[in-house]
Amino acid sequence: QVQLAESGGGLVQSGGSLRLSCAVSGRFFGGYAMGWFRQAPGKEREFVAGITWTAGSTRYADSVKGRFTISRDVATNTVYLQMNSLKPEDTAVYYCAARGGAIMVPANIYGYWGQGTQVTVSS
Repeated sequence: QVQLAESGGGLVQSGGSLRLSCAVSGRFFGGYAMGWFRQAPGKEREFVAGITWTAGSTRYADSVKGRFTISRDVATNTVYLQMNSLKPEDTAVYYCAARGGAIMVPANIYGYWGQGTQVTVSS
């Protein structure tokens, strides 16, 4: 099975930038889609961005479009989330996820998850 490990979270000022990384290991098939999700206290886990491994097709939540960029490096089996123009509303635990198929928005259909990394944006 697939193992995922996030890193790069931390405390940043409003308007600042942060880059999250997700290291992918284990059995990994070319038809997989990778996603970033986030969960704030008292709220459901929500879709942020997704990318297909083979073609690099991307999809973004409206709330982050134009500010966040998802990418993958096939040589290092790493998925990135570049976050710019951060807002306090972006504060959440960010999770890396994977599934064997297309990019999908609902969190509950992804079978593989990392442990999460905290992102806190101060005003």
